[in-house]
Amino acid sequence: MGDNAVPSSADVRAAVAAGGRGRLRAVAIFLLVFLVYNANGREIASYDSQPTKLAAIELARYHTLTLDRVVLRTPALAERPGFTRDRAGHYRSAYPPLPAVIAAGVASILGTLRLVDPAALLAPNLVAKLTASLLVALAAAFAFLVARRRIGQAGAILIALGFGLGTNLWAVSSQTLWQSETAVVMLSAAVFALAVPGSTLTFGRLSTAALLLGLAAAARPHLAPAVGILAISIGTRRRRAADLLSLLPLLGVACAMAVVNVRWFGHPLGALPRLQSALSVHAVTGTLANPLAGAAGLLVSPSRGLLVFSPIVLVVLGSIRQVARETWRGDLRWWAVAAGAQLGFYACYSMWWGGHTYGPRYCLDLLPLLVPLAAAGLPWVLARRWRRHVAAAALAWSIVLAATGAFVYPHERWNTDPEDVDRQHDRLWQWNDSQFVRCWKSGWSPQNFSLFDRAAVRRPSSN
Repeated sequence: MGDNAVPSSADVRAAVAAGGRGRLRAVAIFLLVFLVYNANGREIASYDSQPTKLAAIELARYHTLTLDRVVLRTPALAERPGFTRDRAGHYRSAYPPLPAVIAAGVASILGTLRLVDPAALLAPNLVAKLTASLLVALAAAFAFLVARRRIGQAGAILIALGFGLGTNLWAVSSQTLWQSETAVVMLSAAVFALAVPGSTLTFGRLSTAALLLGLAAAARPHLAPAVGILAISIGTRRRRAADLLSLLPLLGVACAMAVVNVRWFGHPLGALPRLQSALSVHAVTGTLANPLAGAAGLLVSPSRGLLVFSPIVLVVLGSIRQVARETWRGDLRWWAVAAGAQLGFYACYSMWWGGHTYGPRYCLDLLPLLVPLAAAGLPWVLARRWRRHVAAAALAWSIVLAATGAFVYPHERWNTDPEDVDRQHDRLWQWNDSQFVRCWKSGWSPQNFSLFDRAAVRRPSSN
């Protein structure tokens, strides 16, 4: 059949059927991953996530993002950096409001359907967990759809499961409102919009991607390097000056956030500078540090390294030849450069280990960018038996360590015992007491299944 041949009706029906099956598989992946994320039955709360989840409930119940009622009930919260006063004297979360707004929407829907009472004792925990797991599971579905464009259905399923279950998206991002859950799904959706040949890009697709990138940065301003690189790709891949207009949604979101931040906190970055001023509690002298040491820690620290906890990401190395062959009108080079820029940014951060957490935290922001590269590299991995065996072992190891965090952390108390890791940084390099081994020794968290309780959905009866 020639290039200009008209496809037959049978070809059209086959393409439509294949597309329908692909969408059904994406839904199945979403449901599977969502159920797995919630199998531990608990929210893995963190110091950083509490203001966001409480702001979500305040917005759902009282239509405000202020935390005055919360601090009045628990005055000790006022001493935490995450609870900060705005210019009008109201307490607010020091973190970006977008995750709280999304979680408030989830809480409102559950409340309207009478499934969850937002006033229930554990409702903030349940809403935070459900929102985070919904968003990250949706990101896994996007990963499948992105990978399916380059490889077959089976390979795309492997990529999606490796993405969703073989990384700390399971153990960390899906477990509470860290910011990363919102950023990851917005970034994954943007990748879905842009991971196509340059000839199939449209102005509408570019504008949608720009809006999604703006929302990703609104949820997590630290994504500025990757968002900046991808914004350049939006404006240049088709070599059309008019495409620069497609960046207006991104600029609009950035301006809106700057206005809100100035109004609340008197600074375009909101309360972020206040949080950075508290870095002394992590025993660092400034925001920037040696990028080589930071990069080594982000990748191979025994308790924080991405390649230690999720070696399955090394599948992306199989795409090197394709990245080299493809031009800048394609998409692969842009993902590689954006991921590299984001990794370099975090490597320069003095607190690269992410405070008290389980395994890699900051590198989770890179994962959506690696999906098209992993899809391009998977055929190379599958081409030899020994590579397949190595990849299978890497995937199994990655899933086991992600599950370990979901069902054990922070019960192992590694971050504070025998010394606080934020003060004793050498512990990040101790192979004889790595965090995942400590988890294997400590046993399951006693908080598992705590959300499978009436207190998560109904307020106490007043007798």
